[in-house]
Amino acid sequence: MRREVRPFDASEYLDSEEMIAEYLSAAIEEGPDVFLLALGDIAKAVGMAEVAHRTGLGRESLYKSLAPGSKPRYETVWKLIQAFGLKLKFEPMHG
Repeated sequence: MRREVRPFDASEYLDSEEMIAEYLSAAIEEGPDVFLLALGDIAKAVGMAEVAHRTGLGRESLYKSLAPGSKPRYETVWKLIQAFGLKLKFEPMHG
């Protein structure tokens, strides 16, 4: 009997603000490309239509901003973070 193996989809596990915050915190440690991929995973988990509504941005614009290799504007990233119910927090690298 063969089992079908589905690719891992992080968005299936992002079901709370706490989980989203942990995921995004880990992703930002890995660099901007991983961070942007994580934003896309979170948008998928929340629902792109809902994210568009919360940010005031169009769905098509969001898809383009979150596409691999894109360079979204700071304002777009800021709106996404707020739409996910998060805030930014900075800590010293050493100490």
